[in-house]
Amino acid sequence: MKTKSVENSKSIRYEEAGKFEETRFEKKHNVIFSNSKEGSIKVAREIADLIISKNAKGALCVLGLATGSSPIKVYEELVRMHKEDGLSFKNVVTFNLDEYYPMTKENIQSYHYFMHEHLFNHVDILPKNINIPDGTVPADSLHQYCIDYENAIAEKGGIDLQLLGIGRTGHIGFNEPGSHFNSETRSIILDYITKVDAVPSFLGIDNVPKKAITMGIRTVRKAKRIILMAWGQNKASIIKKTIEGDISSKVPATYLQYHDNTTFILDIEAASDLTRINTPWLVGPCVWDEKLSSKAIIWLCQKTGKSILKLLDEDYNDNGMSSLLAEEGSSYNLNIKMFNKVQHTITGWPGGKPNADDTSRPERANPAKKRVLIFSPHPDDDVISMGGTFDRLVEQGHEVHIAYQTSGNIAVSNHEALKFAEVTKSMSCNNDNGLMNKIVDDIKSEKENEIDSFDVRKLKGIIRQCESLAATRYLGVSDNNIHFLNLPFYETGSIKKNPLGEEDVKIMCNIIEEIKPHQIYAAGDLADPHGTHRASLDALFEALKILKPKSFMDDCWLWLYRGAWQEWDINEINMAVPMSPDQVLKKRKAIFFHQSQKDGVMFQGNDIREFWMRAEDRNNKTAEKYKELGLADYAAMEAFVRWNF
Repeated sequence: MKTKSVENSKSIRYEEAGKFEETRFEKKHNVIFSNSKEGSIKVAREIADLIISKNAKGALCVLGLATGSSPIKVYEELVRMHKEDGLSFKNVVTFNLDEYYPMTKENIQSYHYFMHEHLFNHVDILPKNINIPDGTVPADSLHQYCIDYENAIAEKGGIDLQLLGIGRTGHIGFNEPGSHFNSETRSIILDYITKVDAVPSFLGIDNVPKKAITMGIRTVRKAKRIILMAWGQNKASIIKKTIEGDISSKVPATYLQYHDNTTFILDIEAASDLTRINTPWLVGPCVWDEKLSSKAIIWLCQKTGKSILKLLDEDYNDNGMSSLLAEEGSSYNLNIKMFNKVQHTITGWPGGKPNADDTSRPERANPAKKRVLIFSPHPDDDVISMGGTFDRLVEQGHEVHIAYQTSGNIAVSNHEALKFAEVTKSMSCNNDNGLMNKIVDDIKSEKENEIDSFDVRKLKGIIRQCESLAATRYLGVSDNNIHFLNLPFYETGSIKKNPLGEEDVKIMCNIIEEIKPHQIYAAGDLADPHGTHRASLDALFEALKILKPKSFMDDCWLWLYRGAWQEWDINEINMAVPMSPDQVLKKRKAIFFHQSQKDGVMFQGNDIREFWMRAEDRNNKTAEKYKELGLADYAAMEAFVRWNF
């Protein structure tokens, strides 16, 4: 069988953990790939080989399957192998890990629906060989049903290979914190964080089921081979706890440390908190380049609680950084060099300061007046993430353009849309209320988790457009400089988006070529490899590849900001823009214009505070971190990383 190009030199065959000094903190075997696609292809390859080897022996291949975003690319590759390479699933029996309860099979949020959409409908597996927990079992029969599900696995000889994802609570399946080591298939109450993480799919926490049916820890542990996949920065913390931490019911995934054939497949973002990745100087010799030196010194400041200029030789020696000290000769020289580097990231002139020496400034002095293009994945990310810098750029006379990459319509609640529809209907000056009547009826008759009609989606998109225009007008930008791109990949009406296509990239190319910017600002969120922010960034990267040979691109710099969820680490920051107390308040007001995203917004994540509160807290903390390093004390700061394309 043919396979797509992947990091073929990397084997994911199980090995004992901690055999080498650099992995001495790790208690479970893991393999790190540069991205989720490469890791997924490798996993799919192992599954395919198992299916083929079992078939050659005339035996069934019993697979334990997971849902969620982590295995999607694995299923895509298995489907490709079936269609292009002839991989047959006729000898495959599957048992899914879990299902919400109660939940009908037809519900688009059910795992029954998910599995058929992503895998079963596209391969030749026999329907009788598909086993997914039934979310419609009567409550009084549920206990016996779980016992029968467990027995069905045993009757097939147990699971040959179990595929897992991991939740931020450390759950595998729906084995939430507190799950027992010997637990088997059962019903379970979902943890609050798990429900919060499911909010985007269910369009509100009130719609998320409170219970689920799940295989137990013991059920999972009985699998002959286990592969756990984790992608993205938001999984980094729990991956570190799972791989390097002690076994505890508080982090159920740590029970996998007992299993002697488990491999964690990670992308570099999910692995970023592991000791050998995050602080490699603690586990072995380092090749000290400028990037690693900066990271280590900032880490040392935070660990010791000292400012940069107060670090001593013994601080370096006592924390695995003696080789760095030896290269430079003294802590004094290291400290001065680092202090100057951090200080030079601070600027009140994000577009460059005219008629000034820009040798040690983040941006160029010339041209004094720049064309600036700010990409915003959703119609509010611009002001949430860089509202203060946005304001500075306008005030300092630059030609500022805003390009909203997606409509953001899915983030408008039905009750918010209904309010606007009824106001519009009431204000109509004629009797032609057909469209508004239809929209009102569509909203009122919409069933649970049903995709909005086209007209409802259009109204929700207009709501967000008008909110964006109100905010940009407040910040002094002409309507002519506001661009709504409505990238097609987003317009599915559901959480699941289409893959990026040529049309998406073409639209991005067109707007860049039209404006010919000296500066581009874009959301650099890497936490969710399957999220809208990441897809929007990928669309930009693809466009820049195409446009790079153009002469105007020689003068174009790309600056990446972070979204509402997190900030760049201090050592990563190339430009930090201070904000005065007045600017903080101005930014807050600009965010307030996005009224549909206030007061119970659907996509809050694990932080129940409104976006303006999170943004202010993040900006305040960035300023505080600079102060703790011995730099000037500002009210707030917005941070950016320059990306060389």
